[in-house]
This record gives sequence, structure tokens and C-alpha cells, in this order.
Amino acid sequence: MIEHLDLSSVVAEQPDPLLFATVSGAHLYGFPSRDSDVDLRGVHLLPVEALIGLREAEETRSRMWVRDGVEMDLVTHDLRKFVRLMLRRNGYVLEQLLSPLVVHTSGLHAELAALAPDVVTTHHAHHYRGFACTQWRLFEKNDELKALLYTFRALLTGIHLMRSGEVVAHLPTLCGTVGEAPAYLGELIAAKAEAEHAPAAGTDPERLRADVEALHRTLDEARDASALPDAVTGAYDALHDLVVRARLGQHVQG
Repeated sequence: MIEHLDLSSVVAEQPDPLLFATVSGAHLYGFPSRDSDVDLRGVHLLPVEALIGLREAEETRSRMWVRDGVEMDLVTHDLRKFVRLMLRRNGYVLEQLLSPLVVHTSGLHAELAALAPDVVTTHHAHHYRGFACTQWRLFEKNDELKALLYTFRALLTGIHLMRSGEVVAHLPTLCGTVGEAPAYLGELIAAKAEAEHAPAAGTDPERLRADVEALHRTLDEARDASALPDAVTGAYDALHDLVVRARLGQHVQG
């Protein structure tokens, strides 16, 4: 799907250094379609003068364009904003940070990834429940496989995270590790590969609803039984020090 694209050139085009860039979205989740766009996510490092002057700093940059016939979607956050998102129980940024589909990396990327387990709490269950609810409502509106698979992916990621403390976003992997995953998900993944906006043809709406509701209950149970902490403790100081070191230029290059 993405092998023919020169994604490294995207890194070189950015106005400020990227500490990392990874592939997210359907490619990370394990159900890309032939016509899926490529979602690139990462962290840029603004110079000190961009943060202390009068102009508004570009803490988030977003760009969409077409390259070699493929739609590209790039979103990066400045390091400080990204770390703040990490501390706000945001599972999405952890998935970006820990994505195995790495376009660009650095020493700071490795440091951030090493600290990721220390920011995971039981409250991340709320993130995945909320994302699943949003996608389910979208599925009820458009009847597309994409939204349905996003719903199941979010719930299974949350369940696995509560049980293991490990962020896994790849749906085929989750189907093999979370015992409650519906057996028909493999067929839905295969159908989604044919087209990005494929309809959920042949699915039983009542069965889908029952299975989604059951996974919500499983997520609640996994959260209640989880060994994860209720709040972030030691990671805050380590992340603060990392941001300061990076901004002062002590450890930017990999």
C-alpha cells in the first residue's frame, strides 16, 4: 500500500526538525484499503524564539496533499504540546508515538517511547470508550465498514491496554489476543481492503449492536480489574526535563 512512496522526503520538507514521524490511521490499524490515504503523524521542534516572541507559535501543523496519486495527511505537534497530550490520557498520541510504521526517528523519539508506559492509567479506558462511541454513531449514519472497524478497534485496544498496559492498535493482532473479539472481524477486514468507503453489506445490525455493547461492558470490567494506576506520577518530571533538554538543543539528533 505505502511501500512505493518516498515518505522520507516529506520529513526533509518540513520547516522545523521532526523528532519522529510515523504512519497512523488504517495502515497502523491493519485494515487499509487500496485507495486509503496515508496518515502521517509526528512531532516537530520549534525554536525558542518561536515560543517567546509576539507571534503565535505553530504548535500544530496540518497539511493535506496528493503525492504519486495517493492522498497524504500530515499532522505534527510541537514537542511541548505533544507531551501535554500524552499527560492528558490521550491514547491516540501514544499510538502515534509507538507505531511500528516509522518514517523518521531520533534519540528523543526513543526516550519518549520509553516513557510512554509511565503515562498509561485506567482513565485511558474513557478515551477508547469515547472514540468507539463516536465511530459507532458515524457507522449508524453512513453504514460504512471503516467506521464499524474503527469502533471495534478502539474497544479492543482499550481492553488490551487495561489488561496488559500495552498499546496495540493493529486490529488483526487484537483479534488474536482479545478473546472476546467477534470471529467475523476477519471477514470485515478483508471486505474493507477492497475500498475505503465500502458499505457494511451483509452484516446483521442487531448482532453488531449486541457485540459492541458487550465489548463496552468488557472494557469497563477490564478497567475495574486493571493493575494500571489511576494517575500519572513519576513521568511528569522526566517528560519536563526531556522537553527542556530538547528546546535547549542538547539532544535533537538521533
